[in-house]
Amino acid sequence: MFLQIYNYICKTMTEKSIYFAGGCFWGVEHFFKGVDGVREAVPGYANGNTENPSYKEVYTDTTGHAETVKVTYCPERVSLELLLKLFFTVTDPLTLNRQGHDEGTRYRSGVFFADPEDGPVIEEAFREAEAKLGVPIVTQLEPLRCFYPAEEYHKDYLDKNPEGYCHLPLKTFVYLRLWQDIKLFLGDDDDVIARMANTCALIQERMRFFWTGFYRVEGEQLVLGPFQGPAACQRIGFGKGVCGTAWKERRTIVVPDVEEFPGHIACSSLSRSEIVVPVFKGGNIIAVLDIDSDTPATFDNTDATWLELIAELI
Repeated sequence: MFLQIYNYICKTMTEKSIYFAGGCFWGVEHFFKGVDGVREAVPGYANGNTENPSYKEVYTDTTGHAETVKVTYCPERVSLELLLKLFFTVTDPLTLNRQGHDEGTRYRSGVFFADPEDGPVIEEAFREAEAKLGVPIVTQLEPLRCFYPAEEYHKDYLDKNPEGYCHLPLKTFVYLRLWQDIKLFLGDDDDVIARMANTCALIQERMRFFWTGFYRVEGEQLVLGPFQGPAACQRIGFGKGVCGTAWKERRTIVVPDVEEFPGHIACSSLSRSEIVVPVFKGGNIIAVLDIDSDTPATFDNTDATWLELIAELI
């Protein structure tokens, strides 16, 4: 019932479409279907040289088409800028004609637009992605030349086949829902401590990590802030341990085995792996988000990407 009401509301709003090529369209479709403000995601074939190609034809890499998802969205609920930001979280813009384990021109990454007014917005998103990575990206940016919906069995594939192949890490979908819920829950309340407290609670509720918390910058020390989990170190010096190092180096640090990190501060002997994400405000670090796991090698680039997005909400 909620989905029906939501779709009805969206239909009364302005609709726009953008076309994302990000490797196998099963996972890309499933991801964008979960984005608040997206009304429909349709898998298909775009910007090739033949008309109405079949999947078997596209698979030969002779048609020039890319597996693409047409994303129809309500601009009043989700901006193109945000959709592009999310697109870059689930694609590797540095690999040519490959995403995950899938290789071939049909799996190239690209953003194709039908509205010329979207061009400058997309170009700016590409510039930001290159600035963040520090190198040119190979993701295509082109006007849409053609798009053909894929065969019926490709639509909603991962809903029909929950155990089916997906090149995206499954926790990507969990993080998307978590990030959206945190964003909605925090709203426009400007109390940073309150925002940190509820962010910790929501992360812990969904992800069940061993320890989740914030350390706030006060002078030359990090001071324990809101957290979920067992008692922890109250203060950490600049450049000390994983938290202090992330603060000093102004970057996210993923530690597969805390015993191998030089100068690791053991707040608990049960902690086995860790990730620390700086929280920025106006170019300055005001805190770090620290998450510990009681199993080794829990965190990877997917965790880093989404926890950085969550940290931006603070």
